[in-house]
Amino acid sequence: MKKLCSTFLIFWLSAGMAHAACYADYKAKRDNPLRLHYGVVEVRGDCSARNAADQLRSALARDGWQLLNVVSVFDDAGLDQRRDSAGEYFLRY
Repeated sequence: MKKLCSTFLIFWLSAGMAHAACYADYKAKRDNPLRLHYGVVEVRGDCSARNAADQLRSALARDGWQLLNVVSVFDDAGLDQRRDSAGEYFLRY
């Protein structure tokens, strides 16, 4: 019975982690004239800076922006503290 409970607990925890929210904050630019912005985006799939950058490049490019860098990736706990800094670019892409 203990083994069954342990197996269920491990499965439950790993399933919950697979669906945990992932966000990234980033910096982008637009030339002529130079404009910069800081934003926050929800990341689909692998919660990594590389995956976030891959997703952001095309989304930003559609609006004429170029990704400068992904600052960090984080979960729900870091979302609210970045809301004001991101302004209109909070979860825009």
